[in-house]
Formats: sequence, structure tokens, C-alpha cells
Amino acid sequence: MKPENQISQLRKGVLELCILSIIAKGDAYASDILAQLKSSELIVVEGTLYPLLTRLKNDGYTQYRWEESRSGPPRKYYRITDAGLEFLENLRSDWDRLVVSVQTTIQKNPSK
Repeated sequence: MKPENQISQLRKGVLELCILSIIAKGDAYASDILAQLKSSELIVVEGTLYPLLTRLKNDGYTQYRWEESRSGPPRKYYRITDAGLEFLENLRSDWDRLVVSVQTTIQKNPSK
């Protein structure tokens, strides 16, 4: 596997955590979510983001509302639900444990 593909797979694995974290800060429009992910170098294309947003909504972790736009069609703004906040806390906890486990495993052993 090429290094670019490996990094892409690692990023995809944490997108739900990142998307919910963004939405938890306040209602978010999909293009704003996309911009934040790109600025964090979690490069995502719309074709990746929208299915995740749909799945999070279908699972009851987010909901959305339509808002009129002055410069085009109405916009869909996503909001995290109480179930989504609970799920996000579980994801964060799992992430913290995973990071510790990986760091422990990959750290260089100075005695060898």
C-alpha cells in the first residue's frame, strides 16, 4: 500500500469523531465542516462528508434545520443531539485510550 493511501485510511477512521466535535461547538453548515476538516489537514471531499453526515443523522446523533440563504438556496445546518453528545464522549474516551496504546506500542525503546 502506498503511504498516501495509509494516511488516507487513518484519517477516515477518525472522521466521525472530528465531525461530531465540530458540530458540538455549534450548528454547522456542511461546507463549514468541510473547511474545518481541510484546515486541519484531514482532507475530505464532499463525497466522503455527506454520507457520514447522513449516517450520523440516521443514527440519531445529529439533526438538521433548513435556513434561508441570501445568496442562494436554503442551507442545511447540522446540530448535535443529546444522544450524539453521549456518543461523542464515548468516541473521545475510546480515542484517548487508543492514542495511549499506540504511543506505548510504537515508542522507541532506548535500552535496545
